Amino acid sequence: MKIFSAAQIRACDAYTMHATPISSIDLMERAATKCADWITAQCGREGLYVVLCGTGNNGGDGLAITRMLHYRGCAAKAFVLQFNPELSADCASNLQRLQRAGDELAEMLQPDMFITDIPGNIIIIDAILGTGLNRAVQGWVANFIEHINQLPNRKIAIDMPSGMPADNIPGEGAAIIAADDTLSFQFYKRAFLHEETGKYAGNVHLLDIGLDQTFINSTHTQYLATDKEYVRSIYHKREQFSHKGSYGTALLVGGSYGSMGAICLATRAAARAGAGKTKALLPETGYNILQTLAPEAMCATNGRKHLIEISGWNSADAIGIGPGLGLEWETMRAFEQFIDECKQPIVIDADALNMLGKKPELLSKVPAGSILTPHPKEFERMFGKTVNSMQQVEVARMQAMRYNLNIVLKNRYTAIVSPEGECRYNLTGNPGLATAGSGDVLTGIITALLAQGYEPGDAAVMGVYLHGLAGDYAADARSQEAMIAGDIAEHLGTAFWELNPPSLAEGK
Repeated sequence: MKIFSAAQIRACDAYTMHATPISSIDLMERAATKCADWITAQCGREGLYVVLCGTGNNGGDGLAITRMLHYRGCAAKAFVLQFNPELSADCASNLQRLQRAGDELAEMLQPDMFITDIPGNIIIIDAILGTGLNRAVQGWVANFIEHINQLPNRKIAIDMPSGMPADNIPGEGAAIIAADDTLSFQFYKRAFLHEETGKYAGNVHLLDIGLDQTFINSTHTQYLATDKEYVRSIYHKREQFSHKGSYGTALLVGGSYGSMGAICLATRAAARAGAGKTKALLPETGYNILQTLAPEAMCATNGRKHLIEISGWNSADAIGIGPGLGLEWETMRAFEQFIDECKQPIVIDADALNMLGKKPELLSKVPAGSILTPHPKEFERMFGKTVNSMQQVEVARMQAMRYNLNIVLKNRYTAIVSPEGECRYNLTGNPGLATAGSGDVLTGIITALLAQGYEPGDAAVMGVYLHGLAGDYAADARSQEAMIAGDIAEHLGTAFWELNPPSLAEGK
């Protein structure tokens, strides 16, 4: 699923109007109808609505929605903030249509006017500003937005919350409507997928307003969102006549005294994610622990409390290194030697990433196509601080291209960046994944997929998707608060069923 910039969305609108053909006012009517359908389905026809409108086309959407809600028997009234003396043509046309339905359905607000005493049961619909915003809101409109945010009412944003730019992160303290739901036309905006702005969007719902598919298919973007259809397209269905050797050997390297849980979680996840054979290399002190917690895995050891050598990797189809590894100097020396010698793509996580942060000269030695899986702080240790999370993604794109790597930048909407600079945001998952060991499970999943013959980029994208989806099932079963990392691996089977339902499997 493509993510377009505000400029590309405007071009898509224009192309649709030319190619269909459809007038801008009729395209607005189509979008407003989709919004009114969603609002009445979710909130009911008996709901009470205040619609806040601007003077541009987003305001025109709001005026059209008010009229449609009125005709459906809802109590709705629009308030137009006149921050510009002139309304856009479509906004003015929709104001006239609404006034013909009833003069009392629209009220004009002059600068420095506010709405007070809105009962808590009234639903506020935000259509003040749209995707064309390119600077921070100031003055009366900013104060108006802050006033609305203080109200306890449910808030629904049309296309995007007013005050939020589509393609960048505004400065701290910017005035943005804090919506409970955002009805976005056709596309995700990048701002929805970053913590600084995404928190204002609430639950995002995509409404298909029939924008031209030819334009969408032919227009290039480096930003995408991973959906089920895409993951199904890269999924490798198992052959009936196959054996454990068909699905590769995954080697997980890690563990140190006091941190054996990490390597155990990664190893169990690799086995659950379909590796034909799973091996673990860890210090001697973890042998009994791993053999007890992951009896399906083979186990090799060296060093007493931490690894002093990384061996046996030549016989593995995929290697994941880092969970619980520790930063002892002997382990770091072993890691350096391993990086010098290994030529196949590997999965690098946790302390192995921190080693790269301590010795950035090793980055140029990491095998091409390898998958780095840092959380924001680990990324910062390797590549430096950034102003915000969107800039961090841009740095990740630059570094992925520079070093020919895949970077999995973990966050609420994890960004998977390819060596070509393509960025895919993952939409599965929930806050319950913010638990110790969750990243170790992800390392095991990606390593297992790599062992099964997936290309590194596909292994990263699919692994993150499955990890998030299994986390969603785990949260349903345990709650977001009570779920632990092991629950994610235990629900991987249900996540795989999403890609290959049992009823569709061979012989069923």
